[in-house]
Amino acid sequence: MDLALLRLLRTRGHTPALDRAAGLLARAGENGALWLVLSLRNRRAFTTVLVALLANTAIKQVVRRPRPDLGPDLPPLSPTISSLSYPSAHAATSFAGAGALGGGPFYALAAAMAFTRPYLGVHYPSDVIAGAALGWAVERIA
Repeated sequence: MDLALLRLLRTRGHTPALDRAAGLLARAGENGALWLVLSLRNRRAFTTVLVALLANTAIKQVVRRPRPDLGPDLPPLSPTISSLSYPSAHAATSFAGAGALGGGPFYALAAAMAFTRPYLGVHYPSDVIAGAALGWAVERIA
């Protein structure tokens, strides 16, 4: 089911403009950069994003799930820093940051950031769900 949903998200609704927008948003989310910038004046939020990134990195090193490979006819639309996929650091830092910054519209931005990952073909949907859950949990205990 994970692979089928990934294929659906990677092949439906794509336009050059949406692909560019998703790529820009994804680049802004590398290593939680967007969320760290948004949190510069909020020590708790900044720390929460960093903890989520560190926890995510540790889990990735233990799980070691490779990124999806949909074949040469369906390459990823974005470069990645790591070949490891589970969980999604974009989703983890986004949901940690959104919660720490007060939720509301920040959760909409976090959801958009998380959605870019399977849309661009670089994460399975379950990677994104796990990352979002991790970020939410880190924010709750931070």
